[in-house]
Amino acid sequence: MGRGPSIEGRKNAEDAKRAKVFTKLIREITVATRAGVADPSANPRLRSAVDKALSANMTKDTIERAIKRGSGADGGAAMEELRYEGYGPAGIALIIDCFTDNPTRTVADVRHALTKHGGNLGTSGSVAFQFARVGELVFATGGDEAAEEKVLEAALEAGADDVVNENGESTVLCAPENFEAVQQALAAAGLHAEHAGVGMRPSNRLPVPGEALESLLDLLEKLDGLDDVSEVSHNALLPAEAAG
Repeated sequence: MGRGPSIEGRKNAEDAKRAKVFTKLIREITVATRAGVADPSANPRLRSAVDKALSANMTKDTIERAIKRGSGADGGAAMEELRYEGYGPAGIALIIDCFTDNPTRTVADVRHALTKHGGNLGTSGSVAFQFARVGELVFATGGDEAAEEKVLEAALEAGADDVVNENGESTVLCAPENFEAVQQALAAAGLHAEHAGVGMRPSNRLPVPGEALESLLDLLEKLDGLDDVSEVSHNALLPAEAAG
């Protein structure tokens, strides 16, 4: 008797989660278009955003509307790309990238999330020096040495800088300007990434004391749930990563 509402509730939650993902992807496409040209074949950043949207099963019509909005063809509100830096519980460094049409709202939401979880908003450059912008492609190799070796050989031949094997995954690292070429070369070698993109990677990861861990995880979930936040980078060594 109780199954109907349970299934319906679960479906509603999944629909809401999917809608949030789509909101973030649409903003990413809009900003990528605005920063370059409206043609994905001539705008690598836009092409990457479109690929992510297609992987999330976004329709081509929705993608095209987002590109039109970014090009100003529909007269929509201008989107801005903003980056905030700060600290979370236990002094964990955070870089919070946002796409927004209302910076005042966005900074207030980000600041509120940080202060509520024992963190604080920093000044520009206060934590960025602890990160480097790199291209990352993550492959599920399951700890299989042959699979790891295949990724390593293909990555080095494609011009990647390094491959890190941990937690059953092989992460290929490359310079941002080489990302697209490396991604295409690995795909041509029959390797398809679980996750791929250009982002901020910390130079070192720090363990989080037990009493601060729950608060940090809550903070990361809260930030991810904000519509204006596109990506959160941090230097925490989380339990699953530590176990590897």
